[in-house]
Amino acid sequence: MTLYLDTSIVLRVILRQAGRLSIWGNWQEACSSELMGVEARRSIDRLRLAAALDDDGVAQAQQELRMVEVAIRRIAVNRPVLRRASQPMATQVKTLDAVHLASALLFQERAGDSVIFATHDARQALAARALGFDCVER
Repeated sequence: MTLYLDTSIVLRVILRQAGRLSIWGNWQEACSSELMGVEARRSIDRLRLAAALDDDGVAQAQQELRMVEVAIRRIAVNRPVLRRASQPMATQVKTLDAVHLASALLFQERAGDSVIFATHDARQALAARALGFDCVER
């Protein structure tokens, strides 16, 4: 079984926020879209600009993000992913969330194994469940 990590899951860990995923690190395999790294870096930069992270905090968050990226399988944002993300979904889904869902769907199809979708976003979890994923939110 593989755990798909939405960006919200990774950010709570690397930013040391409350309510992080209780099973963090206790998986057989984990994966995420390459989009996760982009979203996380944009969030870190927004926090820096808002003075919510100092230089040490930025450096630490960036280092921990790189460690996560090395430890998991990353799914390329390629034509098949974008094509699947463009198709209708079972619930209302924002664009970047659709890329995450499409990445998880295609990974599951290719791996032939079940994927559990992990997110702290309730709307994303609803969309993932509507597509047949088991979800972990806490």
